[in-house]
Amino acid sequence: MRLLLDTHTLLWWLAGENLTGQARDAIADPANLVMVSAASAWEISVKKALGKLTVPDDLDRQVQDGGFLPLPISIAHAVAAGRLARHHDDPFDRMLIAQAFAEGLTIATRDKRFGDYGVALLPV
Repeated sequence: MRLLLDTHTLLWWLAGENLTGQARDAIADPANLVMVSAASAWEISVKKALGKLTVPDDLDRQVQDGGFLPLPISIAHAVAAGRLARHHDDPFDRMLIAQAFAEGLTIATRDKRFGDYGVALLPV
């Protein structure tokens, strides 16, 4: 399985909470490719700066230590995100959806609005 972690999924994984057994097993399975988008790091950083989120300063290290692969944002990803139907207006989530389509990834998320796009989902 090729997974892309939604931002909340990443945070819950790092905190060791709130994930279903199926999601936890899929993320932990070394046979699966698990990616974290630069969009999630950006979202976490913005929310931390606004005082809406308390997270450690070493997110890049935690992602690496978790065995996750970073997924950069490309120009093609940005163009695709801008072309998505307006089912969801959160720019971070739209980027994750565009990246999942472009890279053939399943998004591990609890956000039911992602389903409006027909992207592959793993409920968390």
